[in-house]
Amino acid sequence: MKKWGFLILLLVCLCFVFINNGSFFKTKVDIPNVEVRGYDQQEKDKVEELDNIQTITITEEQIYQGNLLLVNSEYPVRQEGIKSDVVNLSTHNELVKGYGVLYNDTYLSEDIAHEFSEMIAAAEKEGVHNFWITSGYRNFDEQRELYQQMGSDAALPAGYSEHNLGLSLDVGTTQTTMAKAPEGEWIEENAWKYGFILRYPENKSDITGIQYEPWHIRYVGLPHSAIMKEKNFVLEEYLDYLKEKKKVSAKVEGKKYTISYYPLSENMTINIPKHQEYVISGDNMGGVIVTVTNDK
Repeated sequence: MKKWGFLILLLVCLCFVFINNGSFFKTKVDIPNVEVRGYDQQEKDKVEELDNIQTITITEEQIYQGNLLLVNSEYPVRQEGIKSDVVNLSTHNELVKGYGVLYNDTYLSEDIAHEFSEMIAAAEKEGVHNFWITSGYRNFDEQRELYQQMGSDAALPAGYSEHNLGLSLDVGTTQTTMAKAPEGEWIEENAWKYGFILRYPENKSDITGIQYEPWHIRYVGLPHSAIMKEKNFVLEEYLDYLKEKKKVSAKVEGKKYTISYYPLSENMTINIPKHQEYVISGDNMGGVIVTVTNDK
């Protein structure tokens, strides 16, 4: 009888525990049998990054197109590299603002003419305003004729001059030679702000193969002109720098840029962030340079 009393007492105690604490087997019953799969923060970032990437196919033709093409005695102009918007400045008065044109048959890329006008307007605000364009784009026939007339000391063979691209121009002044004029000094100090470089500066002829020409400027665009100015690079040096580094970043006047170099390969594709401005330029040697403006 005592055993039965003990068992009854034990059952009462168990019931009391069950009522006060829910279920005796709570930890096994209340947890649902659900499979949960998720990403850690790094994986989420990767997914978001993939969602913001676009894939661009690069063709061989793009090696020979763009504002960063190297043209010298080793790398001639290709037909696909010539600017397609070349116009006669004498028939486009809206492009000729703040400067004169020496010859009526002076040609230049329309885009480059706009950039040049913006630069000249800035110079005029600083009291420097006696600019003339003495030469712009030349086709191969004109270059060939010039070379025959002036010889190798003063001209380059057809296809080996930057003037055959439409990106370069010779700038003069009504005052004196550009080496001595305020206009020449202003361009050397400030042209980079507008995407232009002094293509053949002093003390670089061993690299460019061309003697000092304070009148010859070339458009490469920002941020490239700014980096070249800061590092005292000519175009040959700058392209070698990009090949070596593969990727560089720059901040110019509040804008951030990422510049990447890619050697051309078969069936080549590159990844570029969506919704961000980018420019692709060949180097005329075997690769392309991608410049992304980082607006975030």
